[in-house]
This record gives sequence, C-alpha cells and structure tokens, in this order.
Amino acid sequence: MEKVKEVLSFLTEISEDISVSKTVKTKVKSIISVLNDESLEIEIRIDKSLQQLDEISEDVNIPSFTRTQIWNAVSLLESTQFKH
Repeated sequence: MEKVKEVLSFLTEISEDISVSKTVKTKVKSIISVLNDESLEIEIRIDKSLQQLDEISEDVNIPSFTRTQIWNAVSLLESTQFKH
C-alpha cells in the first residue's frame, strides 16, 4: 500500500503541473479516483490504473519530465501488483 501512496503522490504532482495539458490532467485525476476507490479490490484498481497510465504515456503532447513520472508510477504499480 505504501507504493500506491507514492504513486498517488506522483499523480497529484502531475495533476497540479501547469505544463501538463488539461486532457492529461483529467485522465490523471481519473486514475487517482480509481486508486482511491476502496469499493474495488486493490488488484483491480492497480490493473485499471496501469491500463490508463499506459495510454497516457503514449500521448505525444506530454512533457518528457511528466512522461518519466508516469513511467515511475507504472514501475511502482507493477512491483506492487506482483506482490499480491
């Protein structure tokens, strides 16, 4: 769960970054909601988040720093996923 909190921190930072487009911010906020949705099992939340992060990372319009943050979030979530 600690890694999920770290991912939430990355995503919150992205959602507040003025250099990130509104579209990407909206998607990131959606991922934050999914990760915080305790009505779903953690594995499902992580899986859904990974799918959405993968989609965002392919967006050519995001700054390279933001893309790196997204990849870091993906790595953390993937390592969490294998421990369950």
